[in-house]
Amino acid sequence: MILRTYGTTIQSVELNFDSKALNEIGFRRDRQTSIPVEEFEAGWETVEEREFAPRHEGSVQDETEQELLRAMETPIRAWLEELEEGEALLVLNDDRDYPKTRHSSKVVVERGENRLHFTAWVEPPLRLARVRKAG
Repeated sequence: MILRTYGTTIQSVELNFDSKALNEIGFRRDRQTSIPVEEFEAGWETVEEREFAPRHEGSVQDETEQELLRAMETPIRAWLEELEEGEALLVLNDDRDYPKTRHSSKVVVERGENRLHFTAWVEPPLRLARVRKAG
């Protein structure tokens, strides 16, 4: 389960990484769990924190972005599989430091022809914490 803060509650969410969306690194509320922030802070503890900030390069912009998002989603899903009973992942980023995909392009010469080469990265990193019920 992944949790994210929305106002005064922490709610369960699903990954929603989409290279064609306005906000490529997104989460969709699944309405399975909702915990008041005060109750969460009093009853849960952080076990571990990780940052996800992949970088990918390619010759097609959308494919480069898709691969970037896949490179971020894959280890998160693997981490979810490692969670024990009573544990969850908590999104630590808030609206002030929310991760976004960034892009740059440059012209490279391949076999005598000018081609665009794209680089995509995440900035700032997506920060997640492995949390569990205290006790």
